Order: sequence, then C-alpha cells, then structure tokens
Amino acid sequence: MRDREAGLAEERHGLSPAALVVGVLGAAAACFVVCWAELVVKSIQIAICQFAPAAIGLLLLVVLLNAVVGRLLRRNLLKPHEIIVIYVMILVAALTTSRGLLEKLFATLVGVNYYATEANHWQALFFPNIPQWAVPFDVRGDLQQNVSVWFYEGTPRGAAIPWGAWATPLAAWGVMSVAVILCFACLATIFRRQWVDNEKLTFPLVNLPLEMAGATHMAGESFFRNRLTWIGFALPTLIFLLDGLHGLYPSVPEIPTQYPLNPVFGAWGKPWRDLGYTTAYFSLAAVGFAYFLPQQLLFSLWAFYFLIRLQNIIFSALGATPEAMPLYPTSVPNGYQVAGAYLVLTGHLIRSGLPHLRDVWARARRLPGAVDDSEELLPYRTAVIGLAVCFAVAVLWCVQLGMAWYMAILQMGVYLFIVAIVMARSVNEAGMLMAETSFRPVNLVQLFSRRSVMGKSTLTALALVDPVFVRDLRGNLLSTFFDALKMSDSARLKRRHLFFAVIVALLVCFAVGGYLHLKLPYTEGAVGLYSYVYWGNNLLGIRDYAPVLEAGDSYDPRLPFYFGSGVVVTVILSVLRARYWWWPLFPIGFALSGSWSMIVFWCPILAAWIVKSFIIRYGGMQTYSRLRPLFLGLILGEFSQAVLWATIAGIWRTPAPFFPWP
Repeated sequence: MRDREAGLAEERHGLSPAALVVGVLGAAAACFVVCWAELVVKSIQIAICQFAPAAIGLLLLVVLLNAVVGRLLRRNLLKPHEIIVIYVMILVAALTTSRGLLEKLFATLVGVNYYATEANHWQALFFPNIPQWAVPFDVRGDLQQNVSVWFYEGTPRGAAIPWGAWATPLAAWGVMSVAVILCFACLATIFRRQWVDNEKLTFPLVNLPLEMAGATHMAGESFFRNRLTWIGFALPTLIFLLDGLHGLYPSVPEIPTQYPLNPVFGAWGKPWRDLGYTTAYFSLAAVGFAYFLPQQLLFSLWAFYFLIRLQNIIFSALGATPEAMPLYPTSVPNGYQVAGAYLVLTGHLIRSGLPHLRDVWARARRLPGAVDDSEELLPYRTAVIGLAVCFAVAVLWCVQLGMAWYMAILQMGVYLFIVAIVMARSVNEAGMLMAETSFRPVNLVQLFSRRSVMGKSTLTALALVDPVFVRDLRGNLLSTFFDALKMSDSARLKRRHLFFAVIVALLVCFAVGGYLHLKLPYTEGAVGLYSYVYWGNNLLGIRDYAPVLEAGDSYDPRLPFYFGSGVVVTVILSVLRARYWWWPLFPIGFALSGSWSMIVFWCPILAAWIVKSFIIRYGGMQTYSRLRPLFLGLILGEFSQAVLWATIAGIWRTPAPFFPWP
C-alpha cells in the first residue's frame, strides 16, 4: 500500500512559477472585483457563497485566454493542475475579501464609535471596556471621532486618510485572523483522509472547476465542446439578460427570481402568519449544484425546512408565538434545537472517524508503523501541535480583549471545533453554497445562566468578536481547504505546494483587500456603500449586548428543553441513518433547518429533488450521467451573468438584476 502511495506521490505536480504569477494577479483582481461589486454596486453579492461567482468568472477568463493563446502558439501555456492552483488562489482571496473576514472586520472596529449617541449610551456602556489596541478611535475620546466620521462620510477635501490610526488594531486583529485560518488548515489536514478517502463525501463544489480546467472529462468529451453545457449556460443567461434589460428599460418583461410567501400566509391570519421568514428564491445555479447530491439528502434538506415552519405554526396555534432567535432568521426554539444538533453531529463525526484520528495521533507521536502523512497538506505532527498552539493563541487573544478565560475557551472551542466543522460538512457533503448557522457560543451559556453575570468586559469583547468571526460564516475557509484538497487529487497536485499557494493568496488579499476596504469608505463614504456591511452585521452584537449591559437580562428556563429536544432528535436520526439504509432523513438536514442558507436555497433544492427523481425513475443512471454537463452549464451561466452585470453596473453605474443568493 505504501509503495502504491509513493508511486502516486511521484506523479503529483508541483507549483509552477507561471501558476503562481497568474494566481497572484488573479487574487489581486478578485479583491478589486469583490470590493467594487459588493460594496459599491451593492446589488450583486459576488463572493458571499462558498463557491464564489467572482472566482468562477475569473477562472473562465483564465481558461479562455489560455485557449486563445494556446491556439496561437499551438500549445497550452497552462496545464489543468496549474489552472486549479490559480482557481484556488482566486477563490481564497475572493472569500476572505468578502464575508470571510475583511468585509466584517473594518466596519466593526469603527461602527460603535460612529453610531454612538448620547441617547443610546454606547460610549458609557462599551468604550471603557475596549482595549485601545483593538480599535482605531480613541476609547477615551469623544463620540464620532474623525477616524470614524471620515470612514462613513468620506475624507474632507485636503485631508489625508488616517492610515496610521489603523496600523495597531489591524496588526492585532491580524494575529487573531492568522491563528483562526491556521486552525482551519490544521483541521483540514487532520480530517482530509477521513472525509475524502474513507467516507468519500461528494464535494459538489469541485465539479465545475475541475471540468473547466480540463482535469476531468465527461465520457471523453471536453466540457466546453458539449452541446448540453451551452444549453444549460443559455437558460440563466436569457433570464438575467431580460431582468437586466428590464432594469434599464422597464418595458422589457422580466422573470422574477424571488417570491415572498409571508404576505400570502399572513393574509390567512394566525397561526399561519407566524411560520417565519419564507421567500422562494429560484436559482438555476443552486439547482445545478443540488443535482449532484444524493436523493435522500435533498429530501432531508427541504423536508426539515418545512417541518420547522410547521413547528412554528403549531407553537402559534397553541398560543406561544415563537420569538425570534437574536441575530438569526429563525425562532428561539429552532435556534437551540440546532445548537443541540451541532453538538451531536460533532460527536458523531469524531466517533465515526476515531480509527483515523488514532492513526493521526500515532503519527503525531512518531510511533513505529504509523500511517504515512508525506502527501498531506501538513505533517500530522505539525497539524496537531499547530492546532493546539493556534487555538491557545486565539483564546489568549480573546482574554486580552477582555473576555473571561472560560468564555474565551467556550467561544473559540465551539466556533472552531463544532460550528466550523459542521459548516464545512454542510458544504462538502450537503453542497450548501453558503455556510451559516443559527446560534452563537454565548447562547450555550444561556442554557444555565444569564448573560449579564459574565460582566461588562466579557460582553463588550463578545460584541466585537461575534460579528467578525462567529456570526455570519459565509466565506468560511475550512470548507474551502477541503474542496482544494479534493481537487488536488483529481489534478494530481502536491498538497504542500498548494498550501504555499494559499498562503501567498492570503498575503495578497490582506494587502490589496485591506487597502481597498479602507480606501473605498474613506473615498466614497461608507454610508453610501452596502448597508449590511456598514450598519448591519457590524452593529448587531453591539445592539444585542447593549440592553444586557444597561439593564441586565433574565433566565429563560425553556431553553434547556429546546436544546435537549434538538439533541434527542439528532441522536434518533443518526441511529436510524446508521442502521437502515432506506431511512430518508439525514441529521444534517435538521441542523441546517433554520439557517439563512436554507431560507435562500430550499426552493431550488426542492426543484432539483423533483427533477432528479423524474430523471432517475424514467431515464435511469445513464441519463442522469449524460445530463451532467447541462446542470454544470446552469451554474456557469448564472455565475458568469453575475460577473458580467457586476462589471456593467460598476462601469456605468446602472442598475443590475437581482441574483437569488443574497
């Protein structure tokens, strides 16, 4: 076996200078495209998905240029494995520039100062508890200081951007960010063999990049020469062409891609009006992704989404109108049920992977006969030690920010070892285009106690850390590491060379993306940019903790019951799935039931389930395989349109059509 692995290792490709140079240029371009499209154009969120349209658009450009130059020179300049390296670098830069980190970081550090007023008392509640090194404004100074006002309203004529004020806080938050990202790399190293080789997860997000790069072929036919590819490409192209023209010329008919259902149910009165936020977003790209998922998993995803709505209706009918989960678009009962589900799922993943984890531990201890790790992203010993060290750094950083040590351990432990792992699983197994949860680590404290007992310093630190790291998880790099490692097998890439490329892409992102995230607000004025970034997500933690700091809170004895019901349901689902192959409900469907991801994608998932069921029943697996390029074309077409309309809107400042993955 080891001889065979050694032979495969010799066949793997290294990182070429051409791939690295093009990847650096692509990563820099991704930073600019994402910042301009999401912050200035605003209507096209081009990199909030784990499978970023911006990355696919730039990948298509690379492939086309490679084909044109290759035809002129009669040889391809870039090989498939080089194109995959370039794609991974672009994807990492796009996600990190967007909701993965930078979009959440900068606005959080100044929003509390700009929006502090004498009426909301934020200055008295929060400023004394914030270390000076953590923010660019003077925590002992006045409300709405220049560094914050100019960020939101634009730099006055003749004034310079206050770069120096940002140096210390960005360096400090950079330490935390690097620690978290390295934790993800270590976790990906530790679990890769279990998820990729042993469990053979589907990894739906890698299919299109591999086909575009030419790393795989469908029945020996090139992806771009297949007629079905272009039929699939044409369908979303037609829809968004009409919708884009409608925005410019209202007489042109449009094809709506979102249908709010709450007004319909609200007209029926109580209890139907209490089903929760429900909108049918129809994305052909999401249908394309869902086509590659197992039938039972598709059924589980949309079925649990409806069951949770039914639960809300039942609660309302019994006179207990469900309260909204703070900071999440679901109810309190479901939010705590999801927390219980995450805990059980994490335990199940660890239990099922115990044989592999023992091998990792043996290799980390350098025991004789331990498993070979020469082709992993990192040596197992490095991954295990690195994970421990980086976790300790993250915890100590939170303590320095003002968090109590027990809360720092809980915050980072739940985020890194429970939430991030289940979110990665939802992407790599369930094909979720967006990774999002329905609870925060602080909600687990509320199972036993009030938040106010943690103290002002801890709550202030949580108000800053929550929006940057643990709340909006779109752009989470852990699933991206797994996808990159899966693609490295098909492209025969050396994984450690790929890791170096990722590090380079992150450095480019921090430099170019960081510059743009300061330059654009100070030039354009953040109040005129995308509202969710500058007075939405960045202030949610402040608004949530302010009443607790001012007046305290009360303990809700119902929360342990909700949490326990989630644990029980997930345990039952896990046992049934393990014992009966025909059992149709996956526990991960329950864990995702109240997330924003399912709110956005339940409709295309249901459509894909219906279409796939019909194809397999009447055409069989042969027809299912033959139609594969059609559904990949749907993805390529919709994502290409997103890039095209973002470009048009950015250059001419014209309205862009709505894309159904907000």
